[in-house]
Amino acid sequence: MKPIAVMIVDDSAVVRQVLSALLAEQPDIEVIGVAADPLFALEKMQRRWPDVVVLDVEMPRMDGLTFLRKLMAERPTPVVICSTLTEAGAQTTLQALAEGAVSIVTKPRMGLRQFLIDSRQELVHAIQGAARANLGRLTARPAVSALPALPLSGTQAMLHTTDRVVAIGTSTGGTQALETILTVLPRTCPGLVIVQHMPERFTKAFAERLDRLCQIEIREAEDGDRVMPGRALIAPGGRHMLLQRSGAQYRVEIRDGPPVSRHRPSVDVLFRSAARAAGANALGIIMTGMGSDGARGLKEMRDAGARTLAQDEATCVVFGMPREAVKLGAAEQVLPLGEIPGAIVAARTGRG
Repeated sequence: MKPIAVMIVDDSAVVRQVLSALLAEQPDIEVIGVAADPLFALEKMQRRWPDVVVLDVEMPRMDGLTFLRKLMAERPTPVVICSTLTEAGAQTTLQALAEGAVSIVTKPRMGLRQFLIDSRQELVHAIQGAARANLGRLTARPAVSALPALPLSGTQAMLHTTDRVVAIGTSTGGTQALETILTVLPRTCPGLVIVQHMPERFTKAFAERLDRLCQIEIREAEDGDRVMPGRALIAPGGRHMLLQRSGAQYRVEIRDGPPVSRHRPSVDVLFRSAARAAGANALGIIMTGMGSDGARGLKEMRDAGARTLAQDEATCVVFGMPREAVKLGAAEQVLPLGEIPGAIVAARTGRG
């Protein structure tokens, strides 16, 4: 197979130099050009169009968001955002993901060279995932099937303890997929615990953005947070999240630890804890993403009596994690993205 042709667009000479050198060692990746800003990049890209663009968001002459919009409008191309680990960087990057970027790699303001060397595998993984991405799924808003009606009002739902819990795991393409699902859920939906592969500091901004768009409450999880109807807890970047039973209630535990299935937070960690804590009272959902994180955990959930779903290939940006789950026999059903909200609402009463 031909190597993945990559264009690096970053105003930092250090980033351009170090990333070029690191990627040159990867047999399935070819750096076909570097540029200090999008205008220089466009000139070079006319000579040979890349398979993937690694793009900074803060640059002179034309910022990364403007360039991304231009690419998606004129010639859609997979883009990996290279963003600084700052609050402002997180907000801008989330906007980039909403407008069609595939994934994020991060960089600090200090110690840049060593950080990039240490993060080589993360970058390679992001580029490989971007090259396989179905860009049409990043911008498409699927029709959502009608949601089943529930007897509880939104106000009552927040006052009740739930004995049902929904655990969701996703990665590449997941920010857009989660927005599709969560924005249509009513406040009567069961409590949700979510792992979205995302860097530290970005999950808080992501949760805040979703909270503004949704009827239900969305927050970045903190240790001891209660799982309850009408609330979704998103695992913080860089830490694992586990589900724990506390009497008649569920709570989450946030803990440090090494990466599991190459990730922290890990979907496998969440799903395995859900299998132990909730068993048949849980619904597990694995969605778009590269790799296999979550597949084994979803199998443990199914073996413990939980209902389990996988997003179908046609609606995934990358059909990696769901494919591995299906291969293991972990998914009881395979559903298009637009049918997943209905399955979540039905789980409130044990239907579906």
